[in-house]
Amino acid sequence: MAAPRDGLGAVETEGNGGRSESSGAEVVLSSDPATPAPLCPHGPTLLFVKVSQGREGTRRFYACSACRDRKDCNFFQWEDEKLSGARLAAREAYNRRCQPPLSRTQCVERYLKFIELPLSQRKFCQRCQQLLLPDDWEKHGEHQVVGDVSLTQLKRPSRLLYPLENKKTNAQYLFADRSCQFLVDLLSTLGFRRVLCVGTPRLHELIRLKASGDKKSNIKSLLLDIDFRYSQFYMEDSFCHYNMFNHHFFDGKAALEVCRTFLQEDKGEGVIMVTDPPFGGLVEPLAVTFKKLIAMWKEGQSQDNSHKELPIFWIFPYFFESRICQFFPSFCMLDYQVDYDNHALYKHGKTGRKQSPVRIFTNIPPNKIILPIEEGYRFCPLCQRYVSLENQHCEHCNSCTSKDGRKWNHCFFCKKCVKPSWIHCSICNHCALPDHSCEGPKDGCFVCGELDHKRSTCPNISTSKKVNKYCLHRRGRRHMKMSLKFYRAVRKKKQRKSNKMKMETTKGQSMNHTSVTRKKERRETAHQYLCS
Repeated sequence: MAAPRDGLGAVETEGNGGRSESSGAEVVLSSDPATPAPLCPHGPTLLFVKVSQGREGTRRFYACSACRDRKDCNFFQWEDEKLSGARLAAREAYNRRCQPPLSRTQCVERYLKFIELPLSQRKFCQRCQQLLLPDDWEKHGEHQVVGDVSLTQLKRPSRLLYPLENKKTNAQYLFADRSCQFLVDLLSTLGFRRVLCVGTPRLHELIRLKASGDKKSNIKSLLLDIDFRYSQFYMEDSFCHYNMFNHHFFDGKAALEVCRTFLQEDKGEGVIMVTDPPFGGLVEPLAVTFKKLIAMWKEGQSQDNSHKELPIFWIFPYFFESRICQFFPSFCMLDYQVDYDNHALYKHGKTGRKQSPVRIFTNIPPNKIILPIEEGYRFCPLCQRYVSLENQHCEHCNSCTSKDGRKWNHCFFCKKCVKPSWIHCSICNHCALPDHSCEGPKDGCFVCGELDHKRSTCPNISTSKKVNKYCLHRRGRRHMKMSLKFYRAVRKKKQRKSNKMKMETTKGQSMNHTSVTRKKERRETAHQYLCS
């Protein structure tokens, strides 16, 4: 996920059925390409509209496509706002100042000079994240500098650079070696010769390493990534500074032609796109960008191959399945769990809900993709695809239905399999968590639940709906009664114990009082005897 997170829109999360939260900002896909969006330092901005409780605001605005925090990119402009020439000039000057200090050509020239230096003179500034030439040493004299940078280290820049982990701006989580090696082996097995890596720097590295160390490997790779630091490690035909949320090439037409040539080489045969967007990003602008890359690939196709699709691996959490398939109906989700080196949660080997939720969405037939048996995957002869060990085939659905690695249960009312923690709600007429709220639809339009439109165009957007906030289920009532009985029993037991302790304390106090009185009488008797 080597890219900033998109973000003014509400992030879709697990458990809400793929719909946005009740308030936030929703991206508006412009239907008028003749009206260009204003530019910020991250390229063309996106058009948003504020939404609260299913109601859209009256005014729409432009904001940065890459940063969801105004502190990181404070661009804001109303859609109908007219700017003066002075303000436009000031904005252009600011955008230029925010660009990387070195051009793409300068980075390539510095790299060629750097690799010619002897090992003792190859230095890397960790503070500035920059390769240093001898003329730069004095400027970085007080910085933490790594020396003796080998060619092997130059081929693995993701290990030399610090990952950008500011979740509000950057979400640079890198594939673990296990997942990266699996992808490289899979791509080779499927016969691909070129891989367009969109936001997958570690996969790009491993492909190039394998090609340089194995003469039989003829796979080439092109990396598109918003992290400009990679510019100092790759030539122009290996890396393009790119924003995947607005299809913006920072180096202009030259970089665009590099990508176009790469996709259309050999008439578009043998190429696949692998992308790992930041999970905070909105699906809509990503889908628009990917369709533009697909259109670029199709330009090199003959009319006889117009029915073909660009093979794609889209790596994303499983709970975005409905959103992705909405834009790409031919996609299916694989059971393979993708894990990351520097992410605390997305790790392979964990069970239940603690395992990585990241999966691979692809338009390649799943029966052609072999998952590693030694990692707990098995082949389902009925589904004709590899699934996780816990994903059991449902005879009613005629499919291996689990999405999250747990065994799902079939609901005969919903006529589908659901998560093991869900039960059927007679009020909502679908399965949900036992303590869920019955307000609002779970799919489609936020207001009325219809699947053919969004809440922004809903005819019932102003209609107030009766909301049942508390849904009691039979199973829930039984659970509450059992809990109440248990609570009363425990309370009675504690009361009896407390009364017993009070009785013992009172009895002890009474015995102590009698003992003290007797001692006092004995002392008085002895005193009288001595006095007589």
